[in-house]
Amino acid sequence: MAAPAQNLRINGDRLWDSLMEMAKIGPGVAGGNNRQTLTDEDAEGRALFQKWCQDAGCTMGLDQMGNMFARREGTDPEALPVYVGSHLDTQPTGGKYDGVLGVLGGLEIIRTLNDLGIKTRHPIVATNWTNEEGTRYAPAMLSSGVFAEMHTQDWAYDREDAEGKKFGDELKRIGWRGEEEVGARKMRAFFELHIEQGPILEAEEKDIGVVTHGQGLSWTQVTITGKDAHTGSTPMPMRKNAGLAMARVLEKVDEIAWSHAPHAVGAAGHIDVFPNSRNVIPGKVVFTVDLRSPDLAVITDMENRLRVAAEDIVEEMGLQIEFEKVGGFDPVAFDETCVAALRNAAERLGYSHTDIISGAGHDACWINRVAPTAMVMCPCVDGLSHNEAEEISKDWAAAGADVLFHAVVETAEIVE
Repeated sequence: MAAPAQNLRINGDRLWDSLMEMAKIGPGVAGGNNRQTLTDEDAEGRALFQKWCQDAGCTMGLDQMGNMFARREGTDPEALPVYVGSHLDTQPTGGKYDGVLGVLGGLEIIRTLNDLGIKTRHPIVATNWTNEEGTRYAPAMLSSGVFAEMHTQDWAYDREDAEGKKFGDELKRIGWRGEEEVGARKMRAFFELHIEQGPILEAEEKDIGVVTHGQGLSWTQVTITGKDAHTGSTPMPMRKNAGLAMARVLEKVDEIAWSHAPHAVGAAGHIDVFPNSRNVIPGKVVFTVDLRSPDLAVITDMENRLRVAAEDIVEEMGLQIEFEKVGGFDPVAFDETCVAALRNAAERLGYSHTDIISGAGHDACWINRVAPTAMVMCPCVDGLSHNEAEEISKDWAAAGADVLFHAVVETAEIVE
């Protein structure tokens, strides 16, 4: 496969303008975005992406999980397409770049090829995966997980949000449920561009992170049940405080993660307390423990120790506990050929780079099971993400998209 010429670059200004235009949809309260999956804002963002893709001459495919596939034709109708993309949905307090950079970076590849009049033998497909974040509907990467046959579609449709609204119903309501069978598409390769969501690249002053592996992830939802009671009139020995039990469990989570330093991490980010009143001792808590490591044996150890420690705590306090595994995936090793294409592209373009392990889950982690896959990352300021203050520079975005462009186009094979 011939590599693109060294002087070929994407249009960094156009990419940045597209990021800023998309950020106007579902604005947050502090400069970021709240465009959660299957909301009206999500539907509006999808419509804008579709318009841009159609303006670039693409045809849009839509499957039964709402995954969007914008296809630029290749010269060989029988050649397997090269897919590139990420997700448009955000956290409730999300930034303007998490996921969106990867989707619009894929679109920018197509726009640049159009500008330059370059044809490829393989089609190129810019992709938006539904519900990557997993905030409104657990687990994360839900639709790419169905695509990779990690979940059934019926199970995914039955996922409920905090208001009891089902995924399948909301997908239909916003008008983005397609007819195409999920997972029917075959891929030559899949590439994903993403912000790092960590501090390593900025701290090491590297332009590019070539992702060789992804951390494994385990989400365990824990429900502890005690007894609601008045905070002022209930004697200390007679309390069944579910909130206190949760605090003790979370202290154990921190201890367990530290025991596998430096690569393991653990915390609870989602916590519901009932009845959540100032003068009522919590009678019930529901929280999700997030454990991660690039080593599967470490994840298994942390899961087991969490259950044992939590059961001991609630038994001593006279409470009840339930565990539910609501998400997770094994550590990922990305395709060596795809990884090499990204690394070579960074070298060819003169960008400083380093190999990196992704600490977050991404759609690429699931797609890696069904197609050769790799990821490229650009830095983000202070490593901050899942926060409205998330920030990157225009130059970082352009560098990441340049590397993505070269790897994707090389894999799609330029037609002379």
